[in-house]
Amino acid sequence: MTAEKYIIVVAGGRGTRMGGDVPKQFLPLAGKTVLMHTLDRMAIAEPDASLILALPQDQQEEWQRLCEKYGYTRKHSIVDGGETRFHTVTNALALVPGGALVAIHDGVRPLVSADVVREAFNVAQCDGAAIPVMPVVESLRRVDGDTSCAVERSAYRAVQTPQVFDSTRLKAAYSVAYRSEFTDDASVYEAAGYRVTLIDGNRENIKITIPQDIALAEIILEQQ
Repeated sequence: MTAEKYIIVVAGGRGTRMGGDVPKQFLPLAGKTVLMHTLDRMAIAEPDASLILALPQDQQEEWQRLCEKYGYTRKHSIVDGGETRFHTVTNALALVPGGALVAIHDGVRPLVSADVVREAFNVAQCDGAAIPVMPVVESLRRVDGDTSCAVERSAYRAVQTPQVFDSTRLKAAYSVAYRSEFTDDASVYEAAGYRVTLIDGNRENIKITIPQDIALAEIILEQQ
């Protein structure tokens, strides 16, 4: 029996590295905002999932204005963002019951493939958790003060989202106090003693961080 599905899209960026005052999730991209593309990608991949948007309270009025401007009507619930990603996800998990599958996805990853989303849900259904990763293509060096040394890149993977989990386990994992080593949802899940399964991500699933990323996303969308 397939579990109920929930998708939490976390959008708490302030856009400081984009060089402007507009939060990066609200930047225009191919006729709508980055965040609208992200929500659409996730909802199209899993149309039966309940969609939850975690957004800072001071950005919610602007989001509603943008939805009206672009005629955006995709159904979703909104919860307040928190001090950190950890606190934001904690707030969103309050809307997710136990016994479900829940995906956590970055609001500024508008190019995730439907195949990756579906595979993450399928694997999490069997294994309890699935996270998409990509091989590292650049050479890596470990830096220690003024010295550095090369490391074997084949031993490393770049982590993407969505990360999908059994909601009962994830809610239990998030019941602890925040720690600085919680860099993503998988790290919180693993700290509670659970294991994650790695799946292949998609190279186009970039995280919009700097202005060049918007230009690249435009090109990818045109090619698709």
